[in-house]
Amino acid sequence: MPHTNIPSKKWIMDTFLTCNKNILLIGFMGSGKSTVGRMLAHKSDRYFLDVDTLIEASEGRTIPTIFKENGEAYFRELEKKSAQWMATCVRGSVIATGGGMPLVVKELHTIGHVIYLKLPFEKILERITPEERAKRPLFHDLAKAKQLFEMREKIYEAEADITLNADRSVEEIVNETLLWLDETHGSTT
Repeated sequence: MPHTNIPSKKWIMDTFLTCNKNILLIGFMGSGKSTVGRMLAHKSDRYFLDVDTLIEASEGRTIPTIFKENGEAYFRELEKKSAQWMATCVRGSVIATGGGMPLVVKELHTIGHVIYLKLPFEKILERITPEERAKRPLFHDLAKAKQLFEMREKIYEAEADITLNADRSVEEIVNETLLWLDETHGSTT
């Protein structure tokens, strides 16, 4: 007699694709991608990857040094290479992208669910200390940083599967993300 409790092929594919799909956090620098990402990874039993940290480790130098020695175009190429690696090799992780990654990587959805952490520019300025701003090459000129923010905001919104208000506690953002994953994909892991 055939076994009747064998799951359908569709159920198996949906389950494995959902469980193994990454979660990408996008947003402007200082929006909380790394902080939210760490807690989200912990609460959803996933690994956590920070693209900027990954690039710094692979290059053996800081991002400001990369910008200074090789320029922004070189750094964006490193982001593209990181995205290609993540699309083929990384599963079941929470990934904090660099703020400019959605500008140069148009296949974010091939890497995972894309969540935009939206925060007003004024709140970003409150979060980032002058010392931290000095370490961020694109933040040296506040007028240009605001212009960059406004341009990127449209791209973030277009790329995102969901946009979350990041002007609240990390725990609230994580809980809303987990609820969204459960409601839309039937799983938080």
